[in-house]
Amino acid sequence: MSSGTGRGASEKAARIALVARALAFVVIAVSTIIATPRQAQALPSFARQTGQACGACHTDYPQLTPFGRRFKLGGYTLGGGRSAPEYKKTFGDDSWMPPISVMGIGTFTNTQAGQPGGGPGTTIENNYVNLQQGSIFYGGAITDELGAFVQATITDHNQVSSTQTSAVTWDNLDVRYAKTGTFFGADAIYGVTLHNNPTVQDVWNTTPAWGFPFVASGFAPGPAAATMIEGNFAGKVLGLGAYTFINDIFYFEVSGYRGLPQKTQNMFGVWDYAALNSKMDGVSPYARVAVEPHWGDHWLEVGAFALRAAVDPFYVDNLNPGIANGSYTPIFTMPGTDKYLDLGVDAQYQYMGAKNSVLTLRASYIKEKQTLDATFANELSDNPTNTLNSFKAQASYAWNTDALTNKWVFTGGYFNTWGSTDVTLYANLNPISGNQTGVPNSDGWVAEIAYFPFAMGRPELWPWANARIGLQYTWYNKFNGASTNYDGNGRDARDNNTTFLYVWFAM
Repeated sequence: MSSGTGRGASEKAARIALVARALAFVVIAVSTIIATPRQAQALPSFARQTGQACGACHTDYPQLTPFGRRFKLGGYTLGGGRSAPEYKKTFGDDSWMPPISVMGIGTFTNTQAGQPGGGPGTTIENNYVNLQQGSIFYGGAITDELGAFVQATITDHNQVSSTQTSAVTWDNLDVRYAKTGTFFGADAIYGVTLHNNPTVQDVWNTTPAWGFPFVASGFAPGPAAATMIEGNFAGKVLGLGAYTFINDIFYFEVSGYRGLPQKTQNMFGVWDYAALNSKMDGVSPYARVAVEPHWGDHWLEVGAFALRAAVDPFYVDNLNPGIANGSYTPIFTMPGTDKYLDLGVDAQYQYMGAKNSVLTLRASYIKEKQTLDATFANELSDNPTNTLNSFKAQASYAWNTDALTNKWVFTGGYFNTWGSTDVTLYANLNPISGNQTGVPNSDGWVAEIAYFPFAMGRPELWPWANARIGLQYTWYNKFNGASTNYDGNGRDARDNNTTFLYVWFAM
C-alpha cells in the first residue's frame, strides 16, 4: 500500500513534525555516540576505520566476504584505518571524521502490463522513475569492544509501505559488544547484539534480512504471502541476543524479541495501517546454529535457525488511521493469540578466486507452521492450522576486470512460496497482485547484472565511495495463485514480470 497523496494540511504538518523528531533522534544518538570515551584508533566508517577497501568486506555489497563476516562478529571494532595511506592523504595524520555514511538509490521500473489506475501512491501505470530511498548511517567502533550499525531511511513519499507512518523511518539496527577468548583451548569470539529485526544480526546472506535481491522495486507488485521471519517484524520489535563463534568454524546464537509499544513504533515511523494487523505477544525466542569449514580459497556454511512467535491480531480503521495525530487505535482487538513456528535451513559456498573474483552459491528453506487460534475463531480463516513454505536459491559470480577498480557481478536466482489452501485467509489479496484462488503460491526467477565502477573503493574524489549500477529482471511462473495460463478474468502471473534498473550510491 501507499500513504497516498492529498491527505490535507494537518497530515503534512504531522509528517513535518515526525521528520523533525526522527532527525532529532539521529542527531542525539550520533552526538551521544561521538561523545562516548574512545581509544585513539576508533574511526568513522567501516572502510575508513579498517583502512580496507569496500571489496575487502563485500563481494558485492551487502554480500559479505569471510573477512566481512568476522568484522561483523567482532562488533564492528577492527581498526587500522588511520595508518592507511588513503586516510592520511584525504584527512591528514591527526584528523578524525565522524563514523557517518550516506546512500541513495534511484530507480526505473517497468512491468509487463501496467497497473490500472496507477501503482502504489501514484497515478502512473508503468515506467516509473523515482529516487526510491536515501539513508544515513552510523557505522563503526564506539569503544574497543563496542560497535554499531544504525540506519535511518527516507523513502520516496509515493512508495511508503503499509508498515510506515512516514517517509522517514528507522531501518536496520545492530549494536554489538564483542570480546575474544578461548573455549576449551579453541579461540572464540563472544558477543551480545541489540537489534530490531530477526536475522538482521546474521553474517551470512542466506537468511531473510540480507537475502537476495539486495534491492527491489517499490513500484512493482510483489507476492503477498511470506513467512513471519521474512520481514514481518522488521522495525516493530527489539531483540537482545548472545552469540559465540568458536575455532573460526562453529556459530551459536540465542535471541529474544519483544514487540515495541505503539507509541514507540510511531516515533520511529513504523506502524501497520492495513486493515488487519498483528502485534508480537510476549517474548519470542530465536535460535541459530551454523558451521563454516574452510580450506584454501573455499568457504562452506551449513546452518539452521528457528523463530517461535505469538501475535495478537487486531483491526484498525484504515480509512482514517490517525496519521494526523501520529497514533493508531485498534477498533477491534480479537480474542485469542495466533502462534507461528518458523524453522529454516540454509547453506552457502564461496570460492574466493584470484583478483577478488568470487563465486557464491546460496540456498535457504523455511517451513512455517501457523496455529491460528484467534484468526480461525473470528472466522478469518478456513483452517485452524496452516503451513507456509519458502525456498530460495541463487548463484552469483563477481568478476574484477581490474584488481583495484571495476567489477561485474552476475546473479541468477529461483524463489518459491507455497502453502495451505485457505480461501478466507487469502481473500484480501489485491487483484492487481494476482487472481484469487485461495492459495498463496508464487514462484519465479530473478536475473541481475550489476556493475561497480570503483569496486575496491578507489575514486579520486573520495577513496571510500562506492556505487552499484544494476539491471534486474524478475519473471513469474505463479503469482498469488495465478499462473501464466490463467483463463479467467484478471491478471496473469506474467503480467507482473518486472524490468528494474537502479543506481545505488554510497559514501
